Amino acid sequence: MEEESHKHDEDDEDEKREHHEHHHHEHHEKKDHHKHHKHHSEKNEVRIDNNPDKKSPWMFATIIVAIIAIILLVMLVSGKGLGESTVSGDVAGETLTGYLNSMTGGGVEYVSNEDLGSLYEITVSYNSQEIPVFITKDAEYFVQAAVPISTQTNTNPQTQEPVDVPKSDKPKAELFIWSYCPYGVQAQEPLAEVVSLLGDSADFEGVLYYDGHGAYETQQNKIQACIQEVAKDKYWKYATGFVQTIYPNCGSTRDIECDKTESVKLMKSLGIDDTAVMSCVDDKGEALIAEHASRAQAYGVTGSPSLVINGVKVNTGRTAEAYKAAICEAFNNAPEECETALSSDAATTGAATAGNC
Repeated sequence: MEEESHKHDEDDEDEKREHHEHHHHEHHEKKDHHKHHKHHSEKNEVRIDNNPDKKSPWMFATIIVAIIAIILLVMLVSGKGLGESTVSGDVAGETLTGYLNSMTGGGVEYVSNEDLGSLYEITVSYNSQEIPVFITKDAEYFVQAAVPISTQTNTNPQTQEPVDVPKSDKPKAELFIWSYCPYGVQAQEPLAEVVSLLGDSADFEGVLYYDGHGAYETQQNKIQACIQEVAKDKYWKYATGFVQTIYPNCGSTRDIECDKTESVKLMKSLGIDDTAVMSCVDDKGEALIAEHASRAQAYGVTGSPSLVINGVKVNTGRTAEAYKAAICEAFNNAPEECETALSSDAATTGAATAGNC
């Protein structure tokens, strides 16, 4: 009797073991099926993944045409439009900031958002620099560049046909920028190096043709235009100081008072008559930047920065050496300073070297 009871207990244990193994097998089948399904899903979707273990660096310079194409293909096939399920701009901004922090290891701060219709433009601060990035309105897809194809032209120097720049005894080089555009800021310091080298052999001008970031940028555009009216010989020293001090301090806060205070401080340090400049801002500022905007339209300038030499928009690298070479090609007789090698390193302002505003 005891043997039968013992055998019965063993049979129960065997049955439990078989049941557990069967359940365990089913669990693995489901897990494998889930992995298989997930693999196929990830091949077709590029979504924000807040996994902090990712090792890929955050590369703003990367042009993700293939990613955008995949996104559009998925939307087309699924019938779902970008931003169909809309969240608020702040929610989208915080989501994207969290994603970027997971990719960089931290240091990215959310600043503001702007509704562009089908996307949010999210402004973030990274390494004390203000950077525009983009996200779909459902906070699902990160888009590294938003280029309006109806107004923008191809600005990649490698894909455009070379242009013939007229030669002259004293070439005129015009740098078209928005004052707080990170890409325009990136161009000012290298060009200032060329100005320092060539001096009065060529004519250099900063053209502040647009103010897409708001009132603080409108004010700075007027200040820089007026400095070139009041103390043109000191403008590029101011531009260098702006890149090094004002942009990092005021660009992330978008504070118009910060912009004014820091600008006056810099002008005083350079011996520029700040009273005359600010009077010009009040009296002539609007007219000056309107003329700059009109000139940009006449030249077909569609992005900051753009370099125009002797009235022709040119495509060149954004380094001191590249700018020098382009300008020196426009002399009838290039001065000996053109033989001097300048830096071939791109300026680092947290912006991609191939981007523009």
